Amino acid sequence: MRKIIFFFSLLMGFSVYAQDPVIETKKDSIVSEIKETVAEVKEDASELNEEKNHPLTTGYFPVGFFNIDLKTLFKYNGYEGFRLGIGGLTNERLFENYKLGGYIVYGFKDETFKYSVGGSALVNKEKKEWVSLYYTDDIKEIGTYDFLTDARFYSLFEPRLINIIQFYKYTKWQANIQSEPTSKILAEFQIAHSDVSNIEDYYFIKDGKGYTDYKLAEAILSFRIKLKTDSIINDDNEKVSVDHLPKISAQVTQGFKGIAGSDFNYTKFGLKLDYEIERKNVSSTSFLLQGELALGDVPLTHLFHTFPNQPIKGSIMKRFSVAGVQSFETMYFGEFYSDKLVMLQMKHTFRRFKLAEKWKPELVVISRNALGDMSNTSRHFGVPFNTLDHLYNEAGLELNKIALGFGLSFAYRYGYYNLPSFEDNVSFKFTFNLKI
Repeated sequence: MRKIIFFFSLLMGFSVYAQDPVIETKKDSIVSEIKETVAEVKEDASELNEEKNHPLTTGYFPVGFFNIDLKTLFKYNGYEGFRLGIGGLTNERLFENYKLGGYIVYGFKDETFKYSVGGSALVNKEKKEWVSLYYTDDIKEIGTYDFLTDARFYSLFEPRLINIIQFYKYTKWQANIQSEPTSKILAEFQIAHSDVSNIEDYYFIKDGKGYTDYKLAEAILSFRIKLKTDSIINDDNEKVSVDHLPKISAQVTQGFKGIAGSDFNYTKFGLKLDYEIERKNVSSTSFLLQGELALGDVPLTHLFHTFPNQPIKGSIMKRFSVAGVQSFETMYFGEFYSDKLVMLQMKHTFRRFKLAEKWKPELVVISRNALGDMSNTSRHFGVPFNTLDHLYNEAGLELNKIALGFGLSFAYRYGYYNLPSFEDNVSFKFTFNLKI
């Protein structure tokens, strides 16, 4: 514990030393500070404009009339091993009001092809309203809950994917309607029918019967609302954009029994509040509050986890991998599942240290907390797990962009779920932030 306190104190002291103070006593220092801050804001804005349409930012690389989806080219996980493929969408060079797309991939460890195919049609250009139909045959992580309207996120690395150990197979028909009624609202409605086959030796118990394969019919309604983005004028009369109000995502899922042989009735709710404060001195504080609730007959495959990212291996160095963006770094894969779950994540990003002209590391202080419950654990047989009926806590530090976009992440698990061995509570990983 003394080592942890010393480590935190050392890094915090380093941050105070490396960052120029925002307020100086000398006039020349104040002027210099303001100019430096404005220069960094301008630099960040310039980089943002350059990156906006870059393939490594959007995740698509245009080749003629086809945009290649970079996310389909290469992945790795414990079940498939190396996953190689190709996919993408047609663009306006082929059809202005239609898109055809999909992907095909191959897992070298499970020796199986997966694919998706479908298309979309633009039905209202003013509201950017698209209607789409897709068929997918693939695998998915147990316990994931996706908001339909979340903005597409692309990274060269998908950190958690490397260490995931629990998947299920599924085939799925889905029809979607996506619309932007205003510039601040994105809405999407989906109807889908899935055939689920468990890879794990798992059974969901209902009315005395064990289900390892089952059919699901769902209707999903999802909204994303960005309430307001405001701006402030800094000391050099430059306009700086800040978010004063949160971005809100809300989603409800209804499962229907008896439609095309579907097996279960259930309802799921999801709500996410995303709030970020950006300051003139180029530091920021972000808050992510997310809650999920499932009612009815919901198998474990379609319940909730908190995005764990700790590999199940003995020593710290054997668990050394890639830190995620919103994952719990000290929580082991498959350790907790819930049908009621709330998570709070807080991050403070300090102004980048100017150690040299082109060497500007970034310090981030992180706190993550989660609380959940499971109504009836005896309905889930074959996959051992714990419930989060007490508060789960972890604190972390990231020192990003040390060299070539790489950095280091450290996190410690404390509180009720603190483990007897100090080493088992620690996460030590690298981070990656690409600057294009």
